[in-house]
Amino acid sequence: MNEELEAICRRAFGSGVVMVRADELGFAGYNSVYRVELAGSDAPVILRVAPREDMQFGSELHLMRNEYASIPWLTAIAPLMPRVLAVDWSHEVVDRDWMIQTCLPGIPAPEHLSSYPRSGRTTFFRQLGAITRTVHDVRGPHFGRVSGPSYASWSEAVIASFTQIADDLEQLGLDAADVRESADLAAQGRATLDEIHEPHLLTGDLWTVNCLLDAESPEPLISGVLDFDRTEFGDPAADWTIRMAQAKPDERESFWDSYGTLNRTPAATWRATIYEARHLATLRLERHRLHNTKAVHESYEAMSKVLAALS
Repeated sequence: MNEELEAICRRAFGSGVVMVRADELGFAGYNSVYRVELAGSDAPVILRVAPREDMQFGSELHLMRNEYASIPWLTAIAPLMPRVLAVDWSHEVVDRDWMIQTCLPGIPAPEHLSSYPRSGRTTFFRQLGAITRTVHDVRGPHFGRVSGPSYASWSEAVIASFTQIADDLEQLGLDAADVRESADLAAQGRATLDEIHEPHLLTGDLWTVNCLLDAESPEPLISGVLDFDRTEFGDPAADWTIRMAQAKPDERESFWDSYGTLNRTPAATWRATIYEARHLATLRLERHRLHNTKAVHESYEAMSKVLAALS
């Protein structure tokens, strides 16, 4: 693998570059991520390598390309994001998409947040709420993934995502009847979904695992945010961040101090239930990829409860 990493570095920075060291970072969930040191440079870089295309689910195809397409839409939080130094979709060097970014200072929030007292962690979630609000305020030109396919309505995008996830599950030999039922229910509620007539930017999966914290700050201070490969244009209430902010009645409740309040109308509540079904379908795929058969099995019971609430 080192020879391939060296070849990538030469493609990005020139034939004379020498890779001194490459360490794989274990907190990456989807891509392979390496911290790379180059001779003559004091600043390491981050190399992210996507899975081979034949190993990607259809609903997750070309996520790295989606992130790259999202960069112009994320300028409002650019000071917190790494800069892209090189990308390559050609597969001429290695048979995968790859991206090289600057290495941001900071410690991954899952490692560092617990070093602060629980009472002080409200500061972190208040910052996360403000960052999420800034992203959600960005208006887009279409519904669906930033890089496409694009849809004229939110209902089309939601139904298409259910259908693609169901196709992926069935190709794996997993039962997807409940996901297809979710698509049918979304189609029946098309008018309610299409009350969302203006597409806004969703972070995709922004939460603690995607944040860096300042190592020296006496209280949690977000110094960087990472991995916007699942961005889409749609209803902000459908964002993974919104789901996680509501998951427990703990210090994360301070998220809403800066984000603002959610729409709690009957229509919004119905849409939120549809979004929960979509999250559970996506999680089923992820749990399968991580070989967590117990969680895959449990997802069917969780989905049945959501479908009962929609019936």
